[in-house]
Amino acid sequence: MIEWIDVLTILAIGMAVMGIVLVFAVLAGFVRRIIPKKPSVKLEPIKQKEKQIMSDQQKESVTFNDIFMFMIAVPLVLLWVGFAGYVIWHGLRDPTVLTQIEGYTTLIAILGGPALLIIKDALDVWKQEQAEKTAFYKIKAQAVIDYNDAAQKQSQMIEAKQQEQEHKMENKK
Repeated sequence: MIEWIDVLTILAIGMAVMGIVLVFAVLAGFVRRIIPKKPSVKLEPIKQKEKQIMSDQQKESVTFNDIFMFMIAVPLVLLWVGFAGYVIWHGLRDPTVLTQIEGYTTLIAILGGPALLIIKDALDVWKQEQAEKTAFYKIKAQAVIDYNDAAQKQSQMIEAKQQEQEHKMENKK
């Protein structure tokens, strides 16, 4: 039977390998930004401008916070959840784990403090995005209502002017 130390060692090695791969991916992205690309085919000016706008938007979309979240926060939360799940699973199968439960809970608590803060912040950002969407849809709905109201008033005004014009024409006859 595999010892729990062996499983934790394998888990730690796996997380380290994933971290190294992530670091290389981020470095490759930075290197691609630094090295200028030569256009292989001459594009029409409009398509070239659209492509430039899209590439500017892509450059703006990656921030330090994004890199921080993917390099530190996400692995920390995954490690915390994975280790807590492993301790629970292993504790249900092996009664010797219960004798060392204080050490495990201490480790889970140490990892869990920052992980819970990260999860809370992620939920706060999600709530803020949802509130912004809700506010946007309220504004959009009010704009549609205002537009319909203005269109109805305009059509009533046009009808009133037409009737007024018809009365003037009848009175001239």
